[in-house]
Amino acid sequence: MLLERGSIECAPAVLSEPELALKSYHIAYFYFQAIMMNPSRAGFFVAFLCLFVAYQLPEGLKMYELMLVVVPLAWVAGRLLGYRGLDAWYLGRSPRCWLLLAATFALAVGLKAAALGTGTALGMYSIASLGKSAGALAMAMPYLLFATFVSSISEDILTRGFVKRALPRLGAQWLFIPVSAGLYVLNHIYRLGNGPAEWITLFCYGLAYAAALHYSGSLWPAVGLHWGWNFANQAADSALDIQRLTENASPLLSAPAHLLMLAAVIYFRPRATSHQMAPAMHA
Repeated sequence: MLLERGSIECAPAVLSEPELALKSYHIAYFYFQAIMMNPSRAGFFVAFLCLFVAYQLPEGLKMYELMLVVVPLAWVAGRLLGYRGLDAWYLGRSPRCWLLLAATFALAVGLKAAALGTGTALGMYSIASLGKSAGALAMAMPYLLFATFVSSISEDILTRGFVKRALPRLGAQWLFIPVSAGLYVLNHIYRLGNGPAEWITLFCYGLAYAAALHYSGSLWPAVGLHWGWNFANQAADSALDIQRLTENASPLLSAPAHLLMLAAVIYFRPRATSHQMAPAMHA
């Protein structure tokens, strides 16, 4: 809209360098005025764009090491928005947080193992050992733990912690859960072409992870579930030769596993839900 009203597109076909610089200055000044009129909303918008690009670019380029920038960038964004760094995205640091992270990580790993076992029993999977030594597998585990943690927490900040903080009215209601799950599906822009089975599976993932944030008031349980599932996937692929004998074996088992996660989150939810917790602003 700005370009239609302002602009470079409506200007003569060829602009001299001084004219182009002047037009660019006018556009930049317009955005500066908009930010000054509503710094909070504009700040969240800019933060979202930066985090979205920082997450999607490594996926698009398949240079996943670039995703290491997302968490530091989220910390900087939180500070600039007036919060205590990652506390802006409900990533507090307390013994309770670490306990929730460990418990949800273990739950996700256990459910992944159960899904593989169920799939094998039902004839949906054929599983055999790759014959790797215990030492080689042990050497690979630290890398898998770190890599899956970085990708999981980055996406959790973008599609859950950010949404809950930037849209506090929505974040205080149960509707946050399906809305966040829908955004989680859309965030997988490189997998949307896989069709409805993929969308439904991702939506079930998103329900479990968003509910973990909503009912605990902390993003760490969502990170634990997400990280545990991703780690278990990578660890299984590293240690086992898994042959899918049914075309939709993964969605048919992964979606119910995440619905079980959702049920566990709701069953164990604390009385004081997330919308009752005070925002973590600067002292």
